[in-house]
Amino acid sequence: MTTAIADDSVAIVRRVPLSRGYRFELVKLVSQWRIRLLVLACWIAPALFVAGVSRQSTLPSDTLFGRWMHATGWAGPLVMLGFAGTWALPLLTSVVAGDVFAAEDRLGTWRHLLVAVRPPRRIFVAKSLASLSVILLLVAGLVCSSVVGGLASVGNQPLVGLDGRLLTPGDAAGRVLLAWLCALAPTLALAAIGLLGSVALGRSPTGLLLPPLVALGMQVAQMLPLPVAVRLALPGYAFLSWNGLFTSPAQLGPLLIGVAVSLVWAVLATALAYLLFLRRDFTNLAYDGAGRRALTLGLLPLAALTAATVAVVAMAMPSTGSGIEQDKVQRSVATAFAHLYRLQTRQLHRPAVTEAQLRTTAACTKSDGQGAQEGAGNDWRCVVTWHLPDVAVAGTAVYQLDVASDGRFVADGDGPKEVNGYFLVRTPTGDAPNPLWQFDGNVELLDTTSKG
Repeated sequence: MTTAIADDSVAIVRRVPLSRGYRFELVKLVSQWRIRLLVLACWIAPALFVAGVSRQSTLPSDTLFGRWMHATGWAGPLVMLGFAGTWALPLLTSVVAGDVFAAEDRLGTWRHLLVAVRPPRRIFVAKSLASLSVILLLVAGLVCSSVVGGLASVGNQPLVGLDGRLLTPGDAAGRVLLAWLCALAPTLALAAIGLLGSVALGRSPTGLLLPPLVALGMQVAQMLPLPVAVRLALPGYAFLSWNGLFTSPAQLGPLLIGVAVSLVWAVLATALAYLLFLRRDFTNLAYDGAGRRALTLGLLPLAALTAATVAVVAMAMPSTGSGIEQDKVQRSVATAFAHLYRLQTRQLHRPAVTEAQLRTTAACTKSDGQGAQEGAGNDWRCVVTWHLPDVAVAGTAVYQLDVASDGRFVADGDGPKEVNGYFLVRTPTGDAPNPLWQFDGNVELLDTTSKG
C-alpha cells in the first residue's frame, strides 16, 4: 500500500519533457492562419518578385546589385536581402516572437499551460525555441525562393562585385549564402526584443510593435551623421555590412563587429525576458504587463549595453568621424573603375590590358572642394585617369558620386560618352549593359584592413 502511494506521488510530479513542450508550442504556432500565410509568402513571393523584376526593362538600380538583375541570377537574392533587412525581417520577428507570450495573456490560458507543462522555465524555453524555429523556416524560405527565382529566370552567371571584380558563379553563390547567414544575427536580436516585449508588456499591442519600432529607430540612426563607432555599435548595422563580403579583400571588420553586437543583444534581451517571465505572478488574472519592472529590467540594461558597446568600439577602432574620407573614396573609385574597364574591354573585344598597365587613379572632391573633404553626400565628383599601352595621352572620365553613410556609393558616369555616357554598349553579339555607365562601390569605414 505504501509503495503504491509513493508510485502515485512520483507520477503526479513528473514533468513534461522539454521536447514535448517544444512540439506543443511549435504546433500551436504553425496552426495559426497568419503564420501559415507568412510561410507560404516567404517560400513563393520572393521567387515571383525576382523573376518578375528580372524580366522588366527598368531595373531597381537604386538598390544594391539591382542593376545586375538582368545579368545574373545571383543579384536577385541580394536585392531581396536588402529589402528584407529593411522591412521584412523586423515584421516577421514581430509577428512570431512578439506575440508568443502575449497570446496567452489575451486568451487567458496561462493557468492551463502551467498545469499541463510546468515549470515556467520549461514554458519559456519551449516557446523561445518554437519561435526561433518558425523564424528560421521563414528566413530559409526567403533565401531558397529568391535564389530559385533568380537562377530560373536569368541563369547561373558571374556577378560583378562592389569593387568591379567579376565573381564566378560558385564564388557568388557562397558569398550570397554567407550574406544571408550574417543577416541572421540582427534578426535574432530583433526576435529577442520581440520576446522581451511580449513578456514585459503582456497583452498590450506595444509588444508586438516593438521589433519594427526598434528596427526603424536603428535605420534612422544609420542615416544621421553619427560617428562610425556609434553606427557599428547598433545591432541593425549587420543588415548593411554584409556588402563588405563583395569586395576583395572582403571588408570583414564592420561585418564581424555588427554580427557580434547583434548576438550580444540577442543573448541579453533573451536573458532579460527570461528573468521577467520567472518573476511573473501568474495568479493575477488581470495582469497587463510588468510596468516599472519592464523599464528597469528591460529598457535600461539594453541602453547600458549600447553605451558600453559604443565605448568599446570607439576604443578598439579609433574612428570617431564618419569613416568616409577623401583618400578612401579615391582608392575605391579607382579600383572599381579599373576592374570594370577591363570588363568593358572584353565586351568590345579590344586588346586586353592589365590593371598594372592601366595605372588607374581618381581625384575626388566634395562640394567642389569647399568645406571638409569627408562624409556622406551626393556632391562628390571624381575624375578618373588611366593609361593604355602605346598611347601617349591618358584617358579621363568624370563621375558624380552619391555616397551613403554606410560607405556604399553609386558612381554615375558624366562623360565622355564613348566611355560612360550610354547605358548600353554595342558588342559583336548584340547590345549589353555598359559596366562603366553607372556602378556601385563600397568605402570601408574602418582602417583595419589592407586596401584592395
